[in-house]
Amino acid sequence: MKIALLGYGKEGKSTENYFKAHFSDAECDIFENFTYDEIKKKDFSSYDYVFRSPSVPPLHLENESSITKYFFDHCPCPIIGVTATKGKGTTCSFIKSLLDADHQDTYLVGNIGAPALDILDHLTDKSIVVYEMSSFQLWDLEKSPHIAVLGQLEPDHLNVHRDYADYLEAKSHITKYQNANDFLVYFQNNPETTKIAQKTKATLVPYPFEIPENVKSAVIIPGKHNQENAIAAIAAVACFKNISPDEYLKKHQSSIVKGLQNFHGLPHRLEFIRELGGVKYYDDNFSTNPSSTRVAVNAFPDDNVIVIIGGRDKTNNQDLPEIYDIFKSPNIKQIVLIGESGHALAKKYQDNRFTIAKSLEQAIQTAQQTAESLSSAIVLMSPAAASFDMFENVYDRGAQFKNLVEHLN
Repeated sequence: MKIALLGYGKEGKSTENYFKAHFSDAECDIFENFTYDEIKKKDFSSYDYVFRSPSVPPLHLENESSITKYFFDHCPCPIIGVTATKGKGTTCSFIKSLLDADHQDTYLVGNIGAPALDILDHLTDKSIVVYEMSSFQLWDLEKSPHIAVLGQLEPDHLNVHRDYADYLEAKSHITKYQNANDFLVYFQNNPETTKIAQKTKATLVPYPFEIPENVKSAVIIPGKHNQENAIAAIAAVACFKNISPDEYLKKHQSSIVKGLQNFHGLPHRLEFIRELGGVKYYDDNFSTNPSSTRVAVNAFPDDNVIVIIGGRDKTNNQDLPEIYDIFKSPNIKQIVLIGESGHALAKKYQDNRFTIAKSLEQAIQTAQQTAESLSSAIVLMSPAAASFDMFENVYDRGAQFKNLVEHLN
């Protein structure tokens, strides 16, 4: 069996390990550091499978596949698939925590969890898989999960997708192949999700909806958006039980509260790091576009906020006006600018709250000095940009921020 691996990251290595463990004649050829135009010109006709990494656009080959497609074809149990522009990982984690509190045999895979093939051998028909699905994983998917969760959609990854329509088309695959026995939980306050929902054959479950105060207070991570992520998770688990969210909330409230309380948030997603000198520090490095940074800022309406922002812009700086619009919030007292888009903001706009920092360490020190001069202050790193101008990746950026904050005195 000949296999071509287009990309050799986490999923590529998992694919190689899986096929070599299951097929004695498996041979894997690895292709890395190529452009899309280069890979399109190669002849893959001699391969049984061509597995593309998520960020490689579909080649439309007869023997082409992906971890996601292969997993959907071979998974023996129900799948809850979750997609959105932001909040996928948090929603998935809430779902898993609710199912764990209900003693279900639950597995979390995708961007947030293990590569899907790593857990395939452990599944039975009694298991349930929670799958975080990016637009890249949905791009050429030809099956949809039994329960799909479609959160808010906004422009993203336009440096890879042809345009916003292509991005939305990829996202729509989470429900495109559902039938009347399936469920679509969708965010009803977003026009893009509503348009996609109108085309589904699945049973529709709109959110957000009202939940009891004791359930609401069980969500311990800040922000209205996280309340909505928790509500989406409640709806998804209700669908798994084949009951309405109202019935689930009435009959299983103690289990729901326990499940929500057990989830303390994900790394680099509005993650509380520490409090020092009356100042609270939050790591929101997974916010790589303006909309997610706006959500992060709005999570602290009653505090003085110092924002560290900037990095490699994914829109060739077309979204600078949208980023600057975030700063109209009256509780933002200082904006510490780093990276390429930070310098671009300083060049485009004049604002006496701007301070340019040459390094992340200097940015944190500057923010600390200002925050300690204020009452009820928050230092929030929420870059609204990618990390590749100064860091290896978003995890590296978040880890460096966390380490520097933990060593402040």
